[in-house]
Amino acid sequence: MNQPDGLKSAFIRAKPAAHDKNHMIRALEDTEPEVAESAFVSEMAYVVGDVTMEEKSSLWPFVCVRGDIGPTTVGERSNVQDHSMLHEAEIGDGVTVGHNCVVDQASVEDSCLVGIGSSVLQGAVVESESVVAAGAVVRENQRVPEGHMAYGVPAETSPLDDRVREQIPVYAESYVDNRSRWKQAGGFDARD
Repeated sequence: MNQPDGLKSAFIRAKPAAHDKNHMIRALEDTEPEVAESAFVSEMAYVVGDVTMEEKSSLWPFVCVRGDIGPTTVGERSNVQDHSMLHEAEIGDGVTVGHNCVVDQASVEDSCLVGIGSSVLQGAVVESESVVAAGAVVRENQRVPEGHMAYGVPAETSPLDDRVREQIPVYAESYVDNRSRWKQAGGFDARD
């Protein structure tokens, strides 16, 4: 297939921009993210504005954390996995936010699991030791009671059994370990 000369030469002339790690974690107006020394932020994550990342927390590739309208907090030993977005969110301690999730203007309390592809919408609260099942949508202003699972679209809730509740901290701790491995391996940590 022949390409027009102008198009072909545009691709040849294009060069990648010099790497600037400061664009991964950036201030906005008078607010700047605060990232704990032991936290890990992937070089492919984006963190902007009034964001606090506490000790041993982690953000993985393609995560977007925005504190541009109000604050966003990621608690101790919590992890936010690939392709997820937090906006004006409060994430407690020991929380796992799975791949491709949205937590928008909502709170997820301590020791929770937010399953792959789920959404927690404005004003919602997921109370401690709860699970948001994969693909679930927790509605605006909905409250998931402590020790419950939210499942479905829109989400309904039911009590968790003890076996599932005991597994929640295991997921979070596995990412604390993984964070440590990535930091020890060297390379680029957006905090540096």
